[in-house]
Amino acid sequence: MTSGAKARGRGTPLGRAASRLLDSKWAGLGGLAVAALVPFVNAGQYVMSIMASTAIFVMLASGLNIVVGFCGLLDLGYVAFFAVGAYTSGVLTTRFGLPLLATVPAVIVVTVIAGVVIGAPTLRLRSDYLAIVTLGFGEIIRITANNLEVTGGPSGIYGIPGLTGDLVVFYYLTVVIASLAVIGASRLGRSRLGRAWRFVREDEDAAEAMGVHTYRVKLAAYIAGAVWGGLAGVLFAAQLSAISPGSFTFLRSALVLMAVVLGGMGSTPGVVIGAIVISLLPEVLRDFAEYQFFAFGVLLIIVMLVRPQGLWPHRSREASS
Repeated sequence: MTSGAKARGRGTPLGRAASRLLDSKWAGLGGLAVAALVPFVNAGQYVMSIMASTAIFVMLASGLNIVVGFCGLLDLGYVAFFAVGAYTSGVLTTRFGLPLLATVPAVIVVTVIAGVVIGAPTLRLRSDYLAIVTLGFGEIIRITANNLEVTGGPSGIYGIPGLTGDLVVFYYLTVVIASLAVIGASRLGRSRLGRAWRFVREDEDAAEAMGVHTYRVKLAAYIAGAVWGGLAGVLFAAQLSAISPGSFTFLRSALVLMAVVLGGMGSTPGVVIGAIVISLLPEVLRDFAEYQFFAFGVLLIIVMLVRPQGLWPHRSREASS
């Protein structure tokens, strides 16, 4: 095949899509290679802890991307599922003596129930109303944890066992789990259900008219996001060995949402990049702690002005731009 024919092949929609897919795969492999090399660059415990927290944040952002990016549901209380997962794991390990891994099935069940309980009455709402109600539910979960005896009240739960005593091993386990979560979210996005989510995001009324059961589809996205958030909560509890209501404020929900918007809603590699930026930026600006959120705001404004579709937009948006 001549170079001109190759160029024409890449110029077709199929060729552009294949090229972008290949690029994203190589970018993912490159990112994993960098993550694997972190412990070998004389990284201390503090750096390893920050990088593990970044991997957990990536997992959180990939879960919220299912809800916001794929299905177009504005969720301002996503931290509720993060808290449910962390507290479920914490209660079962400290009060009932279960190993941390044995709590994972219970966390999945509880987060699915939480997703149904919260999502069933709220997902009939749209746009701003949905955002306000989800914000309220996020605060309800935090306040409930603050007042219940089983959750330790304001003091929270401490003495939660970790996955391993070696910080480097925990870091690698976190990277592997977060990578599987990102791949799983990406596969869901490309499935038949994922296409239904995107139809709902683009035009819910048209999707309903074409036979998509929009309520069930939205509830499925909400439940999937809840499970991702709950499992990230298990890792969070294992890393810190102690949790309290102060760890699950609205600010954390806002930061996860900012990572999704910054990277590109509906774009798996974009959300990973956005989560890494949002997670590491406070460490870069540690000497200017009082200006961190000002810097976040400026960064988001600049990205929205220069590249409103995000740092790495979804390929359908790229094709249309």
